[in-house]
Amino acid sequence: MNNLLHGQLVRLAAANSETDAEAMGRWSRDSEYMRLQSSWPTRLWSQKQAKEALRDWMEHERPDEMEFVIRTLAEDRPIGSIGLDGIRWSHGDTFVGIGIGEREYWGKGYGTDAMRIMLRYAFMELNLHRVSPNVYEYNPRAIRSYEKAGFTVEGRQRQALNRDGRRWDMIYMGSLREEWKRLNEW
Repeated sequence: MNNLLHGQLVRLAAANSETDAEAMGRWSRDSEYMRLQSSWPTRLWSQKQAKEALRDWMEHERPDEMEFVIRTLAEDRPIGSIGLDGIRWSHGDTFVGIGIGEREYWGKGYGTDAMRIMLRYAFMELNLHRVSPNVYEYNPRAIRSYEKAGFTVEGRQRQALNRDGRRWDMIYMGSLREEWKRLNEW
């Protein structure tokens, strides 16, 4: 059996506050990256704040979330993060979020590979039924990546976000275990 948390380009790993804080702090200072992650205003983190946030997260793990650092297979370099949040165990559903913080890895399949690993983990290891990302209309690269990983557009909330003097739609996507199994020949 293959390693559950390894793909073709990346692996998912536990966060390490000592080694990953520098990268996460640096990513938070990239306003474009942060605007792709959240509808909240961009907030800058120092390396110290990132380290404290990682420590706090690791000390107060919640049963309804699973968080991983995305590391390249070739260099074992942290390039982003991915996680499940709001797992509703009785319904078998969750939200998924991902961010590739290292720009030189954007648009090269690393995020798609990480998302495929996360779907395998959610469906095969956690026995979930449904995984759902939300994405902003101004992020077509993420929409294409999610579709490659097996997600389907399910709807949109029109003009949900005000950014740069324009209203943008929130796009809702989802993948069901049965659909994922058909795509992955399980």
